[in-house]
Amino acid sequence: MIRIDIDTTLRSGARAFRLGVRFASDSQRVVIYGASGAGKSQMLKAIAGLARPDAGVIELGGRVLFDSTRGIDVPARRRNVGYLFQDYALFPHLNVRQNIAFGQQRGLFNPPRRVDGPALAYWLRAFELEAVAHQTPDQLSGGQRQRVALARALIAEPAALLLDEPFSALDPALRGRMRAELDALQRRLDIPMLIITHDPADAATFGGHVLTMADGAILEGA
Repeated sequence: MIRIDIDTTLRSGARAFRLGVRFASDSQRVVIYGASGAGKSQMLKAIAGLARPDAGVIELGGRVLFDSTRGIDVPARRRNVGYLFQDYALFPHLNVRQNIAFGQQRGLFNPPRRVDGPALAYWLRAFELEAVAHQTPDQLSGGQRQRVALARALIAEPAALLLDEPFSALDPALRGRMRAELDALQRRLDIPMLIITHDPADAATFGGHVLTMADGAILEGA
């Protein structure tokens, strides 16, 4: 499913952080576990094409997305991955319909308020969002916002789903239920999934291939 071998140095003023990540996995579920500041989010952004490593190779599902030696750097919009940001990154001025439909769009134009279509109808129904389809993100619960973000990532039929701390923004009572929902969804869709997390409960729930990351590197299990 995935092969990562990248090096990059991140700088902030006089400080420098080296990210050197190497692992490979053919599991449908890969969990990267580590404390905040380990470099997990930066690695995920590199896979998605939102950050460019200094050197290395990124391969996903048999496709080379990045290879510094061969001059390959597939743009983010063409990598065909669904990306769930830690804070969900929903557009506050768009309603649920528009936010989900944005995942299908090419370009930056906002979908119309009453946007429709079979794929949108499917995900509204699948995530039980039909009753709140006209509402904006500030009117939704934490669980509903997460479902909208997941639907936006999945409506484009990505080859893989990348999840950045998907439950950290939820209250403890909701985390267990949303883990169960995502677990069932991934099994039903049979879509490869890579999760980064600092919560051991996520690693226990999603299992698959669990790797530990610290100080910018994979420590064990690769």
